[in-house]
Amino acid sequence: MKITFHGAAQEVTGSCTMIETEGARFLVDCGMFQGGREADGRNRAPFAFDPHTIDFVLLTHAHIDHSGLLPKLWRDGFRGPIYTTSATADLLKIMLRDSAHIQESDTERTKRHRNRDRAPAEPVYTMADAEAVLGHLYALGYDEPYSPHGSVRIRLRDAGHILGSAILEVWIKEDSHERKLVFSGDLGQPGRPILRDPFPIEDADILFVESTYGDRFHKNLADTIDEFVTVVNETLLVRKGNVIVPAFAVGRTQELIYYFHHLTREGRFGHLDIFVDSPMATAVTELTMRHLELFDAQARDLAAWHATGDGIPNLQFIGSVDESRSLNAIHGGAIIVAASGMCTAGRIKHHLLHNLGRRENAVLITGFQAQGTLGRRLVDGADRVRIFGHDVPVRASIHTLGGFSAHADQAALLDWLSAFKRPPARTFVMHGEPRASATLANEITRRLEWDAQTPETGETVVVGPDEAGGRPQ
Repeated sequence: MKITFHGAAQEVTGSCTMIETEGARFLVDCGMFQGGREADGRNRAPFAFDPHTIDFVLLTHAHIDHSGLLPKLWRDGFRGPIYTTSATADLLKIMLRDSAHIQESDTERTKRHRNRDRAPAEPVYTMADAEAVLGHLYALGYDEPYSPHGSVRIRLRDAGHILGSAILEVWIKEDSHERKLVFSGDLGQPGRPILRDPFPIEDADILFVESTYGDRFHKNLADTIDEFVTVVNETLLVRKGNVIVPAFAVGRTQELIYYFHHLTREGRFGHLDIFVDSPMATAVTELTMRHLELFDAQARDLAAWHATGDGIPNLQFIGSVDESRSLNAIHGGAIIVAASGMCTAGRIKHHLLHNLGRRENAVLITGFQAQGTLGRRLVDGADRVRIFGHDVPVRASIHTLGGFSAHADQAALLDWLSAFKRPPARTFVMHGEPRASATLANEITRRLEWDAQTPETGETVVVGPDEAGGRPQ
């Protein structure tokens, strides 16, 4: 067996791992690189493998850093099935179309403003590519065994990260042995609202575990909520300003809507005017409400209260560009939630352009900010930032609420790993910046006494017939 790490190895984005066995060649995830000036070039570069030779893809969840290069994979020759959960398949119909639209729009904008001496870059992929690859999705239920290939069996478990997110259990028959591989995907923080906690896994021969927050601990959720309430109330009621919230359209926006309603129901907020300015977030929220069977009991109860319309916040979903621009005329009393979550594109950049320079406003950072992104510069305390060619002073207060993260922190990751009844023969720590991955690997070795490695992007690991456990067949 050969394992090649084509992304998310000592970095957070670009998740893509290739598994080659005696009888099958498949990918786990095929995500875009995000953040930093080199990301666009890496997304445009040819794959380091021939997409024609990939038998199938297993997809952990719909976030673009895990799914965003699937249309390019199809464009370059892949024609196999893509297996994922039903909710993820539904989300991809929204997200991949949106990603393709952004690719095409950015290309058209570049053509209008390009230097005539340079040929314009083509989109990484087109809407036609996205539509084509969506026809290759095969939806599976949680906990249902399935065989995508004669020598491969799989089972998807709830990862509790976003709607439809999955932990992958993969059994591969090879060399007269069967080995079990487990891919954590992105794990959610346990005890959070809306989604269920990550499913505990008890065994694996080879484990691939994420480490986005492998070197950090989230703030206590109760303390985070207290800070959230304080910032919102002080900004709206005392400073008479706006609250600007960069939020991922999938997961974080729906969680924020939950908290605004839950805390209003508890009497901690008065009347709220909330504007969700993201067509994709609107579509995802509608889709989320169609998957109530994946909610926890508290979220189902709050949804029932919201349906009564009694004392609920004023929640408006903004659709058109003109409606979005009209929000710029609001100088106080508004909560504006917009994508993208790392402030790299989308309508949030316009709202930051119009609100960062005013001291009465506040910006709430509620999710991970990758190196090289505008969101990361704000978190790191930049005095000025560049937005759409304008030098913008940062006078609004910036608040980082780490306790809202949809990723498990170090404690939660180690707790999930502690459910294993025997150590994996090999553990690969992935999907984290170098320090985060190395810290988690060291903690796994120190506390659990497992062999934990931090592979590099492009690295290939060969697992021999007598390595990494496995059971005779």
